[in-house]
Amino acid sequence: MGKARDGFTRVRAIALTLSDVVEGTTFGFPAFKRRDKTFAWFPKKKEVEAGSLGVRMSIVERDFRISAEPSIYYVTPHYKDYTSVLARVDAMSDAALRELLEAGHEFIGKPKVPVRRLTRTPPRRRS
Repeated sequence: MGKARDGFTRVRAIALTLSDVVEGTTFGFPAFKRRDKTFAWFPKKKEVEAGSLGVRMSIVERDFRISAEPSIYYVTPHYKDYTSVLARVDAMSDAALRELLEAGHEFIGKPKVPVRRLTRTPPRRRS
């Protein structure tokens, strides 16, 4: 499989060192999950460059990464509204790849912020 396999091997070696991570699939393609939630995967959409890795993160962080290093990070129209970024694994050092996977691992592990609800009815205004 050449370079794409090398990228998968590198990602796998790092991802499986993170806590609560298992290897699996998403839509039939390799993925890494934390507590049944996918945080990194190898998408196989025609507009995604071969060997690219998808990683979950906030849109703000994604946009920062793309503007800082467009030769590594990008997004396609399909992913523009998703909390994720695409990364060219072969263009990344092992340290940068580890940092990216750790960021996705942390993002997916953050607890959801509960919505505050009123516990009593607000007083009525007098007209």
